[in-house]
Amino acid sequence: MSLTPQHPIGSGFTAASTTSHVIRGISLVGKVAIVTGGYSGLGRETVRTFLSAGARVIVPARDVARAKQSLESLPAAEVEPMDLLDAASIDAFAKRFVLSGLPLDMLVNSAGIMALPGRTLDAHGHELQFATNHLGHFRLTARLWPALKRTGSARVVSVSSMGHRFSPVVFDDLDFEHRPYNPWAGYGQSKTANILFASELDARGQADGVRAFSLHPGGIPGTGLERHVPVRDLIDAGVIDENGAPLIDPARDIKSIPMGAATQVWCATSPQLDGMGGVFCVDSDIAPLLDANPTDFSIAENQSGKRSNGVAPFAADRDAAARLWEVSERLTGVRFPD
Repeated sequence: MSLTPQHPIGSGFTAASTTSHVIRGISLVGKVAIVTGGYSGLGRETVRTFLSAGARVIVPARDVARAKQSLESLPAAEVEPMDLLDAASIDAFAKRFVLSGLPLDMLVNSAGIMALPGRTLDAHGHELQFATNHLGHFRLTARLWPALKRTGSARVVSVSSMGHRFSPVVFDDLDFEHRPYNPWAGYGQSKTANILFASELDARGQADGVRAFSLHPGGIPGTGLERHVPVRDLIDAGVIDENGAPLIDPARDIKSIPMGAATQVWCATSPQLDGMGGVFCVDSDIAPLLDANPTDFSIAENQSGKRSNGVAPFAADRDAAARLWEVSERLTGVRFPD
């Protein structure tokens, strides 16, 4: 099994570093970014940071009115209609952008859903977490490929999670047709797919100057991503207290939104990553590779302060990355242009 090389570079940042720390001294004037999920949580903080550094930022959103209201304090952010579960909507958004002639310097695939309590399928029969978190972003990236190639130095950032350790991509049963549905297995599979996608995208794109990264932002209470997680589970994991207040502690990987968004901003902008790509990052550095695949990963373990920051070997498997690419092309009917 060929594995993606995962070697920390000693970036100088920590779990407590924020977006303000990682963007310091970096100018994005003249750069163009697209941020999915850019009207809430980590995505919104990423948009704010990019704008503060001078970038032009476009936020695709299913609910345009809601997105504009959320971004009211960031009037320079441009909101465009797009639904990650609607192929025609993705195609229309990307076509408008590509025809504009603009280069795309940064694509941050930050939108996502987590731990749906029951097995839910999209219109094409695909499990909803896999469809939203991976297939929608696969299609979007493919359709935006001409604009990414225009820059000669673009970056694509996929927001994954340490929750990838819940599950590899189960190629023989992606949609839980033949195995019991588990919310965390579905989430983990989609987050592993984010990592594998970044690995294969980087391998295919670097000749055109397109580099790709994936990352774990941390556990961030209050973003809305945890809406399907029972409150008692969050209390038992030490994410919130008995009154529902966040227990921010970066040493335990429980972060504020500016801390949580730091790694995706770092992946998208840092000169420390020039000439690199295809790696999984955490705490604004490249994560190490675990010695073995996890066998019983849990929310509590992730927030215990004892977990390793490493990426599971099944998510660094280059053969699995290539297989996922082929499966994704088949399921979406979309091939990346040459």
